[in-house]
Amino acid sequence: MSSADIPARPTLAQVVGALDGLYPPSTAEGWDAVGLVAGDPAAPVRKVLFAVDPVTAVVDQALEWGADLLVTHHPLFLRGVSSVAATTFKGSVVHRLLTGGCALHVAHTNADAAPRGVADALADLVGITDRRPLEVSAAGETDGHGQGTDYGTDRGIGRVGRLTEPTTLAGFARRVAAALPATAQGIRFSGDPDATVTTAAVLGGSGDGYFDAVRAASADVYVTSDLRHHPASELRERAEFEARTAGARGPAGTPFLVDTAHYASEWPWLRYAVEDLAAALATDGLAVEARVSELVTDPWTGRVPSS
Repeated sequence: MSSADIPARPTLAQVVGALDGLYPPSTAEGWDAVGLVAGDPAAPVRKVLFAVDPVTAVVDQALEWGADLLVTHHPLFLRGVSSVAATTFKGSVVHRLLTGGCALHVAHTNADAAPRGVADALADLVGITDRRPLEVSAAGETDGHGQGTDYGTDRGIGRVGRLTEPTTLAGFARRVAAALPATAQGIRFSGDPDATVTTAAVLGGSGDGYFDAVRAASADVYVTSDLRHHPASELRERAEFEARTAGARGPAGTPFLVDTAHYASEWPWLRYAVEDLAAALATDGLAVEARVSELVTDPWTGRVPSS
């Protein structure tokens, strides 16, 4: 191979451009904080580490590996701050990264909504086909430069579709548990364990704000994270009531619920991000070495079973 055949190393600005092409910032939720957090756009990038959380252990891993860029799903700064002094724990993260020559970029709800994003990765793992977004992103937004955009109907929050084969609720919950990274929480489910499920909806991260969309989609089961007592209880009570009043026979009404750890539902996307960044850069004759952090950054470290 001649030197002319060796892909060039991109600048940080070029890598960010590729990431923004995959996960347009304009598709992020209005409350979100995505994009480049720290780093010199002119700096060269050789190594990129992808992770869910910008926590100290991940920063340590990035610096030990010699990463020039850390891409995380969760923002370091979701709300405004008045200081990034190293005397604060978030400020210390920024200082350590910059001192070590590593930039930080965030792709959050814009990665949730993207094709081959967080939702698609989760849907692939649990076996959902013929799928569509649970809630389609609004079209006709601007791209930040005043230009109109139309992202079609394949970009949006969550996914819903048909399971590759029917199974019981308990069997489906076991499938989810086998597919996702192990966490202290494990997998919880709500509903008749022997009920047959043929359609499913998924949403990585906290998803109890989308119960109405799940009901409208007529999904048999909904996989998401951080389910709170009252919203989950009310959804199941409503489903059972409507099944009884409609004279339904068999198991209680749907949708059933499968609750995962937040970290676990979003981690599968990282592998897609590595592949897609490489492909996007290759179109311009550029390349980086990219890898996925295998560190489990779920904050819960143990569980004591009820007796």
